[in-house]
Amino acid sequence: MKKSIETVTKFRTGDEVVVIAGKDIGKKGTVQKISKFNNKAIISGVNMMKKHTKPNPQLGETGGIVEKEAAINLSNVAIWNPKKKKADRISFQMDGDKKLRVYSSDKKEIKS
Repeated sequence: MKKSIETVTKFRTGDEVVVIAGKDIGKKGTVQKISKFNNKAIISGVNMMKKHTKPNPQLGETGGIVEKEAAINLSNVAIWNPKKKKADRISFQMDGDKKLRVYSSDKKEIKS
């Protein structure tokens, strides 16, 4: 029996991120979905691909070429710090018994 290895990600859905490596370097978007098992995320407006779809008259779908977002590796994105207006890293701080996500550069809490 195989065990599923789940990695812990510092990103959450709704976070605003910027691409720091790859063909879409410099683009900003929000995280829509995170796959913890293969360490990838779907970010709105980033890593667009074209998918050819067949028409399905039973569901009322028309065929054609659809453009949609593909998954991007989490190592290629960084969180966007709106105060500093640049990419930043995420660190954690303990506030009593609560664990807070903070920006590494100015130690301000990340609002998600």
